[in-house]
Amino acid sequence: MDWLFEPVAPRGVPVQGEVALYPVRRVFCVGRNYAEHAREMGNEVDREAPFYFTKSSLAVVLGDVTVPYPPGTADYHHEMELVVAIGTAAFRVPVGQALACVYGYAAGLDMTRRDLQAAAKDKRRPWDIGKDFENSAVIGSISPVSALGEIGPQRIALGVNGVLRQEAVLADMVWSVPEIISHLSTLYHLMPGDLIYTGTPAGVGAVQPGDVIEGQIDGLAPVRLTVGAAE
Repeated sequence: MDWLFEPVAPRGVPVQGEVALYPVRRVFCVGRNYAEHAREMGNEVDREAPFYFTKSSLAVVLGDVTVPYPPGTADYHHEMELVVAIGTAAFRVPVGQALACVYGYAAGLDMTRRDLQAAAKDKRRPWDIGKDFENSAVIGSISPVSALGEIGPQRIALGVNGVLRQEAVLADMVWSVPEIISHLSTLYHLMPGDLIYTGTPAGVGAVQPGDVIEGQIDGLAPVRLTVGAAE
């Protein structure tokens, strides 16, 4: 097949113990999945159903990298998250079978242009420009399911320049990983290569050029990001 120009190569994420990369297909993100974070943003948790926003696969960037401070914002925030990497097709999957669809887990950062997100909220517009932009879906290497074990007691934390900002345990999530996968699979045909960012604990905040962000989840490879100068 001939192309008018070279197609963009898929993003690939390293996998612990593997030479082959995990190819990223789509990126889903869960909103307000920690009650304390919802409150700090002036919202209440809706236990009726989880809600989502998406990012382009082109937003994905591997951790331990320096990225420029993004354009169009003066309020660039970190959000530390557990990332679920889907490994088998899933459509209308019951909660009890949802974990069988998981390939592995990773530590990730949902970087956010908070001022643009807030302006969109005020005008009842989509969040896209606040959430979906270059280098906004940061991810560490993926670990197999067995590395994390049963999800719940693991500590999730983030520091900026060595100062702790976010800390919780995965059991604090409003919607569990099986519940998220099951519900999302009623809306989409989930496929291998789909990533799900599962929400962030309280303590989100702004970062500036020169800041070093380090996120950790027990049992997983850490994720690290250095904020460079604005382009």
